[in-house]
Amino acid sequence: MKRKWFALLLCLAVAFSCAPIAAAEGVEVAPGYDYTRFQDQNVTLNVYNWGEYISNGTDGSMDVIKEFERLTGIRVNYTTYDTNESLYAKLKSGGGSYDIIIPSDYMIGKMAAEGMLEELDLSNIPNAAGIGEAYRSRPFDPENKYSVAYTWGLVCLIYNTTMVSEGDLSQGWGILWDERYAGQVLMFNNSRDAFAVAGKLLGHSINPHTTAEIDQAAEKLKEQKSVVQSYVMDEVFDKMSGGEAALAPYYVGDGMTMMEDNPDLALYLPPEGTNLYIDAMCIPKGSRNREAAEMFINFMCETQVALANAEYICYSSPLTDVPPLLSEEYRENELMYPPADVIGRCETMDVLPDELNSAMDRAWSDVRSYDATGGGWMMPVIMAVMLALAIFGYWRKAMRRRKKQI
Repeated sequence: MKRKWFALLLCLAVAFSCAPIAAAEGVEVAPGYDYTRFQDQNVTLNVYNWGEYISNGTDGSMDVIKEFERLTGIRVNYTTYDTNESLYAKLKSGGGSYDIIIPSDYMIGKMAAEGMLEELDLSNIPNAAGIGEAYRSRPFDPENKYSVAYTWGLVCLIYNTTMVSEGDLSQGWGILWDERYAGQVLMFNNSRDAFAVAGKLLGHSINPHTTAEIDQAAEKLKEQKSVVQSYVMDEVFDKMSGGEAALAPYYVGDGMTMMEDNPDLALYLPPEGTNLYIDAMCIPKGSRNREAAEMFINFMCETQVALANAEYICYSSPLTDVPPLLSEEYRENELMYPPADVIGRCETMDVLPDELNSAMDRAWSDVRSYDATGGGWMMPVIMAVMLALAIFGYWRKAMRRRKKQI
């Protein structure tokens, strides 16, 4: 959860005078869009988003969901997931009915190819025109049929300056394999991000081209298991903010949030390069509230709303109007809004062929079940020896009884 000390002080200073005015005025929206056409129709939108990924009204921030409900009369049922893969599995199995989801680039391409997304009517989302060209017509959605960009950012290394020697960072991603930090390393608990880090360390692309590359990355991840404290997603917030671990690969926006909670934390971009991701708003196939869902997407692209989200979650905004409105701390941050030379070291995840997806799933399962201590093969051996000794004991007793009978 993001904690902005300056916002909190501001709230305490003006609570009695300004809070009623803010509540009365609500969020400022662009003119000409009718946000009231679903008033009194008892519409409920089911929104499925990443955890810690929207401004929620704490610490003086805008409560985006409440503002949308107040403005439109639409009720929002808001729930969260922690990985693209868990989102995909739930929708693929029919385990949930949603109107808005916010997957990442490669998952958008996969779901679109499998017919899991509705085409958008962009006439209902005029604010999408404010999305920068760099975040439109991407390979995962070349005709902008299925998605409108929500945020973007980089994967970086988050480290505790009181626990990690600055000189060790010269290892790049390899520091996550350094035995001196055994038990203090956190690792992604999803296959694409984990294999991307291992791939970069091996000098490969974050998008494997062959099963051999996947196997090599899997072996590298197995080598890492002896130093890994745990595999995490949202759990990284408590562990890094609380000083329970020294190192973690994670998303820059979340890293900025953790730094506000723990000033001992810092961010580092390894020289091997990293993943530049785009998360975008989509409507799953079968949504019963498509027009209301498109209204929600349009609302999220209102400048004031997008600014509130960018300030709260610290992720980079694809809307061209937002960065100039941010504080200098954010807009001049080279990890949040990186220069061309940094962008040049980044890759975006592609949709992998089914063969490679299946190979990665199998390899990831092997990595997660691998026992770095050797206990995985020792236990069956011990049990076999014990069974053999038991059989030998019964045989000796039987032989003794036979001799007595003779």
